[in-house]
Amino acid sequence: MSESKTEVLNNSGSEGILERFFQLKAHGSSVKNEMIGGITTFATMAYIIFVNPNIMAASGMDKGAVFVATCIGAAIGCLLMGLFANWPVGLAPGMGLNAFFSFTVVSEMGYSWEVALGAVFLSGLLFVGMSFYKVREWIIDSIPPSLRFAMTAGVGLFLGLIGLKTAGIVVDNPATLVSLGDFTKPEALLAAIGFLIIAVLSERKVFGAVLIGILSVTLIGMMLGLVTYHGVFSAPPSIAPTFLAMDISGAFQISMVSVILAFLFVNMFDTAGTLMGVAERANLINHDTGRIEGLSKALKADSIASVAGACVGCPPVTSYVESAAGVSAGARTGLSALVVGALFVAAIFLSPLAGMIPAYATSGALIYVAFVMMSSMQHVNWKSFTDSAPAAITALMMPLTFSIANGIALGFITYTVLKVTTGHQRDVSTSMYALTALFIAKLIYIG
Repeated sequence: MSESKTEVLNNSGSEGILERFFQLKAHGSSVKNEMIGGITTFATMAYIIFVNPNIMAASGMDKGAVFVATCIGAAIGCLLMGLFANWPVGLAPGMGLNAFFSFTVVSEMGYSWEVALGAVFLSGLLFVGMSFYKVREWIIDSIPPSLRFAMTAGVGLFLGLIGLKTAGIVVDNPATLVSLGDFTKPEALLAAIGFLIIAVLSERKVFGAVLIGILSVTLIGMMLGLVTYHGVFSAPPSIAPTFLAMDISGAFQISMVSVILAFLFVNMFDTAGTLMGVAERANLINHDTGRIEGLSKALKADSIASVAGACVGCPPVTSYVESAAGVSAGARTGLSALVVGALFVAAIFLSPLAGMIPAYATSGALIYVAFVMMSSMQHVNWKSFTDSAPAAITALMMPLTFSIANGIALGFITYTVLKVTTGHQRDVSTSMYALTALFIAKLIYIG
């Protein structure tokens, strides 16, 4: 058969449809490359399937329902990113935001998880509105880079503290507030081993390092009699306990403003940073204009996914930086995102495996992710005290006050006060003044 006839047959088949829809050749890719890239992305971010239910269950949510919600929320996000934006990015419930949800909004502030989900829903709606108008660019551009980097690092420190606390590596002490835990206890030792396994494998560029670390510690726990085997596959648990369970009216409180803004800001800046980083690696930047092709659509897909995630019972669904691994493996289009989404759907049937994963197995992963996120502090302008001090306060006060919202509030207030009182008021935007006033009012009247 001639080459031209073969091409016609291919173009009339499934590959031809995929080529036309995702423009594979124009992006220098192929169906094979997208499949490999999608599988790679999924393997690097699949740990969220096991980590998120453990964290969200601390808020009182049904662990089985959260497991299914995690998979469905991630699949919806990937579907939107692939079909609407045609970007090679996987999405899933955000790390750090899930911890903020359970340990700050619910445990510390005393709200029900339904109200917390309502706050996630409202922050998602705000993100959608900002993505369709110029408000998003105005806010992102008006908030200093040092504070943006500090937010990422602070969330990392917050995650790290939760991981250390959950594993028993760091424990409370009446005299010194905190102290080192007992490493003769298997939970603390196995969490530390899990972190080391993940760190070593990641540095050696081993495929799916975080997932391997979690499963390895679970297997060791099983061998020690600490974990009971319940099988691997089964029909998925019911999602009914979390589906459309958000209390939107309960989230309409003055005291919830800082919570909604915390969900919004962390999600927005994390998403923007991730998408810009992936765009550079995937050659999605127009070198003539310097603009990122399809960024607006990608942000819209991400923001809509956050709303959809709240509906099924997830913290904000966001773009994952692990998508860069898939891009390195050849992913260039939204077809890889569809592959990731399909794998999340398939993972719904792994609920017995997810139920076996102990908290100390995911603690090592939390600690590792924390260190990765903390690296963003290297971009802070340390030569300027009025930039570095607010950044440090933002990052440090998140774990020390056990609240992402408090860290953001104190950092923003410090930045504005230092800039104005040292004669650098030109560095303070109108939105920063407004946000500072809002955060001061929150601390005075709400606490």
